[in-house]
Amino acid sequence: MKLIMLLLLGLGIQLSYAQNTCATALPIGAGITTVPGIDGTNIPTACSNSGDALAEWYVYVPTQNYSVTVTSDLIQNICKDTHFMVYTGTCAGLTCYANDDDGGVIQCNVGNPNSYLSIDTFDVTAGTTYYIVWDNRWGQTAGFDFQLIESPIVPSPCATATPVTAGVTTVTAVDGVNLNTTCSSITLQAEWYAYTPTQNFRVTVSSDLPQNICKDTNFSVYTGSCSGTLNCLTSDDNSGIIECNVGNTNSFLSKKTFDVNAGTTYYIVWDSKWSAAGFDFQITEVPIVIPITYNIQSIPTVNSAYNMCVVDMNGDGLDDLAGVSGNNLRVHYQGAGGTFTYTDFPIAGTSNMPGWSMAAGDYNADGYTDLLLGSTNGLSFWESNATGTAYTSITPGQFIFCQRTNFSDLNNDGHLDAFSCHDVAPNCYYLNDGNGHLSSFYQVGVTAGSMSLGSVGGNYATIFCDYDNDGDSDMFVSKCSGLPCELHRNDGNGVFTDISAVAGINIVPDSWSSAVGDFDNDGDMDIIVGANGSYPTVVYRNNLDLSNSTEEPFTDITVGSGFDLNSNSARDWITYDFDNDGNLDVLSSGNRIMFGKGDNTFELVNYPSMGVGAVGDLNNDGFLDIQMPSSGAIRYAVPNANKWIKIVPKGTTSNSQGIGARVEIYGSFGKRIRDIRSGEGFGYMSTLNAHFGIGTGTIEKIIIKWPSGETDVIMNPPVNQTIEVIEGSSPLKTDEMVSQAFSIYPNPASDALYFTFNSSIQAKSAQVFDLNGREVLNTTIANDTISVKKLASGTYIVLVKDLSGRQYTQKFIKK
Repeated sequence: MKLIMLLLLGLGIQLSYAQNTCATALPIGAGITTVPGIDGTNIPTACSNSGDALAEWYVYVPTQNYSVTVTSDLIQNICKDTHFMVYTGTCAGLTCYANDDDGGVIQCNVGNPNSYLSIDTFDVTAGTTYYIVWDNRWGQTAGFDFQLIESPIVPSPCATATPVTAGVTTVTAVDGVNLNTTCSSITLQAEWYAYTPTQNFRVTVSSDLPQNICKDTNFSVYTGSCSGTLNCLTSDDNSGIIECNVGNTNSFLSKKTFDVNAGTTYYIVWDSKWSAAGFDFQITEVPIVIPITYNIQSIPTVNSAYNMCVVDMNGDGLDDLAGVSGNNLRVHYQGAGGTFTYTDFPIAGTSNMPGWSMAAGDYNADGYTDLLLGSTNGLSFWESNATGTAYTSITPGQFIFCQRTNFSDLNNDGHLDAFSCHDVAPNCYYLNDGNGHLSSFYQVGVTAGSMSLGSVGGNYATIFCDYDNDGDSDMFVSKCSGLPCELHRNDGNGVFTDISAVAGINIVPDSWSSAVGDFDNDGDMDIIVGANGSYPTVVYRNNLDLSNSTEEPFTDITVGSGFDLNSNSARDWITYDFDNDGNLDVLSSGNRIMFGKGDNTFELVNYPSMGVGAVGDLNNDGFLDIQMPSSGAIRYAVPNANKWIKIVPKGTTSNSQGIGARVEIYGSFGKRIRDIRSGEGFGYMSTLNAHFGIGTGTIEKIIIKWPSGETDVIMNPPVNQTIEVIEGSSPLKTDEMVSQAFSIYPNPASDALYFTFNSSIQAKSAQVFDLNGREVLNTTIANDTISVKKLASGTYIVLVKDLSGRQYTQKFIKK
């Protein structure tokens, strides 16, 4: 008797745990099964999140082909929350076949009236093994019942969908069978259409047609298997614009644009959510043009904890990779052909890690880039020594719930200061004492003598830019926490004025960062306030008019910009010319780039697995690349036929990297502008070089307006080149004829100095003088070139004489 009891007890224990793994899945058939509780082991798959750690496993092998319904949508389960997956294959190789989360209809009678029960119907084949798995996705570990119902196979409405192509299709009535999905309900009627594009298109599906006026439509688009899982790709209800002319003037028609791939079948399903009446719908195809493509290359040694900084670290003009870990700075220095060699710099002590943001700039003016790390608790500075061979951590200790960090010359004294957004209090900054020390801490409105740079919290991202073209850096702040955005005008000498209301940009968004650039190429900076929540992205046009002293408000031009159709939400919004066509583009998360057309309108292009990271030219080919922070890999741009130019600023009176300078180029395309910024978007630090795409154009001149007030002009620079410009090396002349007589390149020069002359100039000879006025070279000009190889390193003035005896001068640097 004891032996029998032990056997029964052992059998009971075995049965109680039978469904806890895939290998011991409990066999079931049609009928109701009780799940005693969810406490088994799950297997992460494409349809089961890694966080869903617990699961109960059941195995079902049909004896003939059926249409099967699996459901927990039973009255005894009211107010419970369930989720299940169905797999085929083996435990070592499971394939997602079907799943459901909240498809049930039995409403909870306590609290909210929603149903979080599950139901799905799918076709099964005799003799095939199906694993039915209930997991703890929503914390459900208590027991419940589920039912498996076998029914004769009825052709799925998906399987009998009417094939359609581009053009207008008439729906006589919405009276067919629907399926239960994440974006529709089996309780509705529906009409199914199958669309299979012949090439990649940007497709618009629309009932927003004049013949449908005053009708009310709703549709969903699916991909996947009619006999397995249908994935809801997109849907639309009321995006039409044709207003009803009877009763209210709303439009309840539908319109949605999305990208499709050649050969993939898309199921377009119109349901009876609001009406079963017939109507017409149109499919419009536009070929997708990919402006720039990318190759991904992994660099195994890029493995720091924080891979979020692409900037020139050693002053050679090439963008490097700076990776931060707890006690180590790893710099991958860029060499010839985009090769990298790395150096580790041990960092003693405890530093705040850049969990929120990183900024870079040579604040101690030694020619090597220093780093600013922003964390929840405050800032740490990693400061280079005079030879760039070591870094020291400096953690001032003030509490700052840091968000975006920046370097900027706040008081215009020629030295870089450090700024930090504060999430829960007024913003903070550290002033440079002029000897390379950020020794003076200020909190706005708290510290005596502080500048007016944001006196309340909710500050998520600052971007320093010259919005009013007066030669100094103003500050725009993206806000979260229910507070309005801020624009602070720099009035000089450390005085800032909050003009948010006057400028009309004081909206209350849910924004973690904004993209600021000249999106319409009219010579002033526009603002795109990026969405990171329920509020949409807003596009503002700068209406700057320098002919008067009035502060013109910005204009909201979101409608028609392309961002009105882009519901993307992201914490980082940054702008660069990624395809080198001369127009600024916008990158955020969500596998997409919004490519600018140069008129404040944008076109979305999808890129698989595209995310935001630090940006720079990491193989020196003139096209901007993107570091992928999660893996450390580089998304290298594949060059197209567009031309480019890259300017590396070298400040003398201004800070050494020209942060805060305005760079302008002029040519056949008109005018393009860039500001040199340390820190944009929310978290990453990108190149300090000014990068311009120019499409098929030519460049007539470059103008750099330095923070010091100095202006340099370079005439007729070559394209597809990097131009290093030292402050004061090509000063603006008051005599326009002289300034446009000739240009020289490269500058700085190593061996030879090349001249490009105005068509009216016939050059004869050149004299070179040092800055003490001594003549160091007197030579003829042959083939528009002179040799400067024997000159010592330094700054010189070249004087050119033409055949008429007229003289012209330019300044240049000898390396």
